[in-house]
Amino acid sequence: MSLANKVVIVTGASSGIGAAAALAFAQQGSKVVLTGRNEANLKATEASCKAANSKAELLSIVADVTVDAERIINSTIEKFGQLDVLVNNAGVDANGSILEIDVEQFDRIFDTNVRAVFLLTKYAAPHLVKTQGNIVNISSVAGLRSLASKSVYCTSKAALDQFTRCIALDLAPMNVRVNAINPGVVVTDIHKRLGMSEEQYAKFLEHCKTTHPIGRVGDAREVADAIIFLASDSSSFITGANLSVDGGRRLLCPR
Repeated sequence: MSLANKVVIVTGASSGIGAAAALAFAQQGSKVVLTGRNEANLKATEASCKAANSKAELLSIVADVTVDAERIINSTIEKFGQLDVLVNNAGVDANGSILEIDVEQFDRIFDTNVRAVFLLTKYAAPHLVKTQGNIVNISSVAGLRSLASKSVYCTSKAALDQFTRCIALDLAPMNVRVNAINPGVVVTDIHKRLGMSEEQYAKFLEHCKTTHPIGRVGDAREVADAIIFLASDSSSFITGANLSVDGGRRLLCPR
């Protein structure tokens, strides 16, 4: 899909959708830069990429996107000399009604889900102009729908969607495309990090069969396939788009 030898940055590559995306790019023959905060998990992703493609050229960077954006871009250029695709996948979630949450939650979520994406995009853009590359932002169905006790997360993802569209217009004259993917519930560890027990998570996934018209939750590989599509020349006439990979979740209204 035209991605062989392309230099790709995947943030949040240490688990979930990011790990699946890194693996998919390695299988395509891309040169993959993996970033994440968890060094052990990042090494596991690197091992998976190597197992899938022993010739894959990889660069792992242990980093926090909220403070290391410029270092991530500079390290990529230093190693590979160019940048073709930026996948802004790193993100955080949190629960709480407006009566419970505090300013710290707002700042923490926006720092990762919006501000870090802004910084990475700003530093990456000049290099993407040179290669006429593209950006894929990983948003959420929460950016398209409203959820109780998710005000900050939903708002951050809505902001990311609007940022995607605006930057798509900024960079379109330079033939740089910018798109977003809005997944529904996907099996990752994000809900467990929010405090769900194994039993609670199992019940949640069972409940999600009723909230996704297709009757199941998603797999990280299904989102990775969409990322590959948007990053490749197969989507060469698509920019500023929101691609929902959500089993129809965004279509539902309470009855």
